[in-house]
Amino acid sequence: MAGTPKKPEEIFEPFCADFEALYGDDLLSIILYGSCARGEYVPKKSDINVMLLLSENGIRQLGRALKTVEKWWRRGVATPLFLTHAYIETSLDTFPIELLNFQAAYRVLRGEDPLSSLVFNYRMLRLQCERELKGKLLHLRERFLETGGSARRIKELIAHSLPAFLAIFQGVAYLHGKPPQSSREALMEAVKGPLGLDVALFADLYAVREGRIRLSAAGATALMERYIEEVRRLAMAVDSLEQGPAS
Repeated sequence: MAGTPKKPEEIFEPFCADFEALYGDDLLSIILYGSCARGEYVPKKSDINVMLLLSENGIRQLGRALKTVEKWWRRGVATPLFLTHAYIETSLDTFPIELLNFQAAYRVLRGEDPLSSLVFNYRMLRLQCERELKGKLLHLRERFLETGGSARRIKELIAHSLPAFLAIFQGVAYLHGKPPQSSREALMEAVKGPLGLDVALFADLYAVREGRIRLSAAGATALMERYIEEVRRLAMAVDSLEQGPAS
């Protein structure tokens, strides 16, 4: 079997055909999401992220997909998310950030579109944004102290922690009436206005993550302290937002 595709489009048809054969009418849609849907796929580095919307009958038969999931995992497709309409509808209050980020970048490969009409409750979304930021703040402080000041370990901490903030920023942007942003640059600008996000700091953090900036131990420590302070400030800013209209 061929290996990782040079372009994700190479595998869409056979991938969809495999799952259509498995689930038939119980397969309601196949949706590409994440970096591939944003046009940011990098062969052998990016996962191909897909969700499958199944009927209630289909979701009870996950065992059918075991071999097929393994087959496509070998070609760079991450284990698909298997969802139902009921799961999505009942998760708008518990996982609004995750669902909002699906909505920010996706492409329907087969079937219906369950994401375009989602509406998020302001109060629930604000609460999750605050909870996530404060949780990440505690995590960063703890992991920073565990680095012992090593530039290498601080770089690893930055690399592993950054992506989660983009997901939270989608939520913050939505709270301020902005639609989902499909690019990192647009998202940063969307948050810069209402919360005063330090875009230059995050540009430096991504440059470190991507190997475009090398830091000494002292430089890494100073950057990490700025990073932690900015997350603390953002958490307090979200905490102080008005409750807004409940939807």
